[in-house]
Amino acid sequence: MRHLAFAILICGSITVFAHEIRSKHLPFGLPTGTDDTNDLVFRSCYVLSSNDATKFADWVAYRLSLTEVGGEVALDRNFKPDPLIDPAETIEDADYRGANAAFGYQRGHLAPLASFKGTPYASEVNLLSNITPQKVGLNNGPWRDLEDRVRALTIEHCEVFVMCGTLYDVDSELLPEADEDHDVPGAFWKVVIADPKGEPLKVAAFIMNQTATTADDFEDTQTTISEVQARSGFVLFPKMNAALIDSRDEVWVATWTDLE
Repeated sequence: MRHLAFAILICGSITVFAHEIRSKHLPFGLPTGTDDTNDLVFRSCYVLSSNDATKFADWVAYRLSLTEVGGEVALDRNFKPDPLIDPAETIEDADYRGANAAFGYQRGHLAPLASFKGTPYASEVNLLSNITPQKVGLNNGPWRDLEDRVRALTIEHCEVFVMCGTLYDVDSELLPEADEDHDVPGAFWKVVIADPKGEPLKVAAFIMNQTATTADDFEDTQTTISEVQARSGFVLFPKMNAALIDSRDEVWVATWTDLE
């Protein structure tokens, strides 16, 4: 049987009521505070909100289960334009030319490719709406290490929710050969949520700068959802217990090192 991917675009010009949104990737509600012109894209692997001005996603949310993180689906990095987003409102692959030589930028995934090797829809994460310029030290260092930990957590808890996104309150160099106005994020954030059986909900948040090095430890970048919201301007989890928004559980992070 042929597998058919499911994708929906909700354009910014259409009024969307958060309480009407239902998605397995958004168990705590649709984030609020994004620009009215953002494009809200629903796919099998993730949901994202693409910003017309910056040309990158403000946030990407995805649910991981044993189905996604396990398997033998062939993975490639065949980057393609997002057919659901106007080419004038997103960066094209050609815009990345010269970016690595000039500033060390790589095409960095927000929803990571390696986390979807069990699904036939893995190629969705190579759409350029899910890609941002990330410097080598960050992309190959703490950002990737955290992705590895999330996969290990998924194996332990069977289900993990992740939301990650971009920050522009730190300056970063623009793509040198891009032919359209854009902003490159100077930092990135990620929130990881698990619901271990018989235990309270677990939440951990992180903020990482573009200047990170491969030697940096992602655990040192831990923060709170409250701090991520303050810097991004978004309310990320409208239905989450308010106590978790300011939670910073060091033990939750430390246990990850036991999952090697």
